[in-house]
Amino acid sequence: MSAALSGAVDLSGLKARADSVRRQPPAPGGPGSPPAAERSADSADSAGSTAAVFEVSEATFQTDVVERSMNQLVVVDLWAEWCGPCKQLSPLLERLAKEAGGAWVLAKVDVDANPRIAQLFGVQSIPTIVAIGGGQPVDAFSGALPEPEIRKWLDSLLDALRDKLPGIRAAEEANGVEPVEEPDDPRFVLAEDAFEQGDYAAAQAAYERILDEEPANDQAKLALTQVKFTARAEAADPESVARAEADPADLDAQLAAADFELADQRVEDAFKRLVDVIRRTSGDERNRVRQHLVELFELFDSADDRVTKARRNLASALF
Repeated sequence: MSAALSGAVDLSGLKARADSVRRQPPAPGGPGSPPAAERSADSADSAGSTAAVFEVSEATFQTDVVERSMNQLVVVDLWAEWCGPCKQLSPLLERLAKEAGGAWVLAKVDVDANPRIAQLFGVQSIPTIVAIGGGQPVDAFSGALPEPEIRKWLDSLLDALRDKLPGIRAAEEANGVEPVEEPDDPRFVLAEDAFEQGDYAAAQAAYERILDEEPANDQAKLALTQVKFTARAEAADPESVARAEADPADLDAQLAAADFELADQRVEDAFKRLVDVIRRTSGDERNRVRQHLVELFELFDSADDRVTKARRNLASALF
């Protein structure tokens, strides 16, 4: 999430507001006539179903933005009549939305008329632009950026969400647009080929070269961890567990045993073994085991219950 948004954003906060508006009694002006807010919602629903650009309010936000974003990218333009930069940015966004042919749509929110929406996003200044996909904010920026930067921002969002939001690909196919795929990075191709051929030393060296050039490359970091573990797991000796049980002070045996247990799908046993070693060691030995355990964590989804439990146990062992 961009720094333009502060804190967690829960878009469900406006659903109750929209529901309450729709439950209001009929407004004067004829039996059964809906209140003004509901009439606005109905007109927005009708217009927004095909329009590339449309106005939304607190009453229509749930339907026109949150629910719509389950199928296609929705870009929310938070603006105000008195805002000078908004007068430059909004027409540009409207033009780009119409050019997109339905790959994404622009939802315009007047923050003066809809302060709850601005509050929901923690808006500090306007214009603020928020991209919504899958019912949640995915990125945002503030200020009137130049057109090339906005186009680049939109392209990156469409690339990231194309396989998750079917409306993007459907619109592009309807418009005869072929998504341009980025060419494979030859450095990763070299590393992956070596890995597939079982040449783990070459694969490790290739990923390490990438990290020498780009220390923050998360893809290379994760791949390097996987390569190192695969090499150790294939060389793991089933007798390592017995050796570790026979000599609890043998760190090499403990690390090898944990690798074997993990490769054998005994994940919790591997984690527990290393946490127990950390509890009874100190200094460089403890740090060596801790680093090994953290590398094993990286092989799993961070939300995995086994990892979560082991991290708590690690914290307890360390502190």
